[in-house]
Amino acid sequence: MNIHYKRLHLRAALTVAVMTIAVCFSFFPQRTDGIAATSQVGSRGAEVRAIQQKLKERGLFKSDVTGYYGEITRKAVLAFQKQKGISQTGIAGPITLKALGISIGTIPAATQANVDLLARIISAEARGEPYVGQVAVGAVILNRIEHPSFPDTLSGVIYQNGAFTAVTDGQFYQPVASTAYKAARDALNGWDPTSGCIYYYNPAKTSNSFIRSRQVVTVIGSHRFCL
Repeated sequence: MNIHYKRLHLRAALTVAVMTIAVCFSFFPQRTDGIAATSQVGSRGAEVRAIQQKLKERGLFKSDVTGYYGEITRKAVLAFQKQKGISQTGIAGPITLKALGISIGTIPAATQANVDLLARIISAEARGEPYVGQVAVGAVILNRIEHPSFPDTLSGVIYQNGAFTAVTDGQFYQPVASTAYKAARDALNGWDPTSGCIYYYNPAKTSNSFIRSRQVVTVIGSHRFCL
C-alpha cells in the first residue's frame, strides 16, 4: 500500500467516525431547562403524575391525571413555563419541576453511614423475613427517595413522621440483624426485587384501608409490595 493510498484510507475512516459521532449526538435528546430533560412527551410514571396534579391545581391541565406525558401535558407545561418566564420547551426539566414545587431525590452512595442507616430500618421492619424480602424493604425505602411524594434523602424517608412503625415503637433502635447490612448494600447497589414499589405491608398486621387499596406487584415472605 503506497503512502498516498494510506492517507486516503485514513481520511475516509476519519470521515466515517465523525459522521457516526454526529448521528449519535443528534439521536440523544439535547439538554434543556438548565440540564438534561426529565419528563417529556412519551414519559410515564410518578413524576408525570405529580406534574399533571400540580398543573391541574393551577387550572392549566384540564384532563385526568394518568401519569402519561402526552400532548395535553406538553401544552399545559408550555403554558406554565410562559407564566413563570421559563424557556418554553414543553419539557419538564429541573427548573420547571422546581417552579412547580416538585422535588426528586437521587439514590445515595453505598457509604458505610448509609449502609448502617438503611440496615437499621431493614432489620427493624423485616427481621425474620427471607433475605430477598429484606432487600425488598430496603429497595422500597430507596424508591421513595426518587418519588415526588416522599422526602428526597435516606434519613428524610426513614424518619418521615408516621412512615414506619418500627421507628415510632422503638424497634428501630434495637440491635441490627447481621443479614440486614448485606441487604442494605445490595439495595444501595441497585437490586430491587419489587420492581419499583413504594409501599409494603403485612396483611396479618394491618387493616389500614389506604395501604390495602394499593396495587400489589409482588409478595415476598409476609409482605405485599405495592405501587
